[in-house]
Amino acid sequence: MTANEAYAELVRRAKELGVVNSCAAALGWDHQTYMPPKGVVLRGEQLSFLASLAHQKLTDPKVGELLSAVEGSELVRDPECDAGANVRELRRAYDRATKLPPALVEELSRVTTEAQQVWELAKKKNDYASFRPLLGRVVELKRQEADAVGYQHHRYNALIEEYEPGTTVAELKALFAGLTAELAPLVQKIAAATKRPDTTVLAREFPIDRQKVFAEAAAVAIGFDFGAGRLDTTAHPFCSGFGPGDCRITTRYNPHFFNEAFFGVLHETGHAMYEQGLPAAHFGTPLGAACSFGIHESQSRLWENQVGRGRPFWDHFYPRLRQTFPTALADVDADTFFFAINDVRPSLIRVEADEATYNLHIALRFELEQALLSGDLTVADLPGAWNERFEALFGLKVPDDARGCLQDIHWSFGGIGYFPTYTLGNLYAAQLMDAAKRDLGAGLDDDFRRGDYRRLKHWLGMHIHQHGQRFRAGELCRRATGAPLSPQPFLSYLNEKFGALYGVC
Repeated sequence: MTANEAYAELVRRAKELGVVNSCAAALGWDHQTYMPPKGVVLRGEQLSFLASLAHQKLTDPKVGELLSAVEGSELVRDPECDAGANVRELRRAYDRATKLPPALVEELSRVTTEAQQVWELAKKKNDYASFRPLLGRVVELKRQEADAVGYQHHRYNALIEEYEPGTTVAELKALFAGLTAELAPLVQKIAAATKRPDTTVLAREFPIDRQKVFAEAAAVAIGFDFGAGRLDTTAHPFCSGFGPGDCRITTRYNPHFFNEAFFGVLHETGHAMYEQGLPAAHFGTPLGAACSFGIHESQSRLWENQVGRGRPFWDHFYPRLRQTFPTALADVDADTFFFAINDVRPSLIRVEADEATYNLHIALRFELEQALLSGDLTVADLPGAWNERFEALFGLKVPDDARGCLQDIHWSFGGIGYFPTYTLGNLYAAQLMDAAKRDLGAGLDDDFRRGDYRRLKHWLGMHIHQHGQRFRAGELCRRATGAPLSPQPFLSYLNEKFGALYGVC
């Protein structure tokens, strides 16, 4: 078999695996949206079967033979050409998957499917005890996964590699320490500021049916294609891309808090536009997949915050918002509303946190995840550890586990190692927006005031979406922005924005 023939067979197998994974994604989306509660046992068996099938296909010894036949050939001489990038990332995936016992893959899928269902009920009932046994099982299985894959210094390094290849605990510790040191003075200045927003204007009556219409209109305006996607409700908002032509987003509505659904929709729309912008011809291969979770998160945070919480966005949308909610906002001018949606104060819930304090929520989870994996913290002691550290970081007492360690879905689906990508996404988003403004000129804000987001979307498509996994995250950032990832654009953005709002420049 020639190298060309081996590569063609690799691509065929990758695309076939992509279809299997898209079937699992569709079942996972249904699990979180419309599946009846009594279907959880069968759904666990279905997803376990598909996880096993996907693992078998990826770890087939023939895949290793095909990779060996292509590696070293002229096809991959350029590591960034189509074949070079696909083979590099398929090799990484193959080597990782072949270290995982099939029984472990099946058990992880079965347990996490059940755990998500139990978590949802436990959160509603504020009943951590009902979730604890399954969480303990998830943690133990993730330890086994880390041990099977192998790691240096810390099990966490094996798990973060799944989400952000090349990132290490040591790098993340330094990043969080630096961010916390830089953010603390800003948060302290804001806390001491005499100028405060009136956030009660966001807690009025906002009928859900009108929220839905307005949110969908905003999603369309910034570029979401509803002909290739849809918006539904769920307990914990997410985006699920099944493949070309089908990307689903979800949100949750609160009739007495405008921010929750609307900014959740902008966030998930950012994810979805990345999925919709990936090259369809490469579906199933690394070139048709997102670069990393941090880069994925950069797209959601950019649209949610850099655009959606910016004044030019609301210069266009606020008159429409007042028309949609005439009773709630009749006496609220644009300045009052804009200040309210950019309120900075310590809060209990991560997904409702402001831009200045959000990364402290991630730092907390990063710390606790390491302790859970190492065994320094047991799942029985998790609520107490969470509450103690939360009060130390935020100065707030956690009133219950529903607003404490039960608030996120991630641990129920086995996403240990996922949380740091949110902070990486914030940093990438600020740096990408700086670069887009530099390249597109000062008129970008004028575009937003007209409700025109096409130039920004096109810039992101050219610099991020179209590349798939051709480059690793750090290199993609360097090519898009001209510099390696740095926290400075993010910190400058926060200081400029909130310094002006609160008068603490």
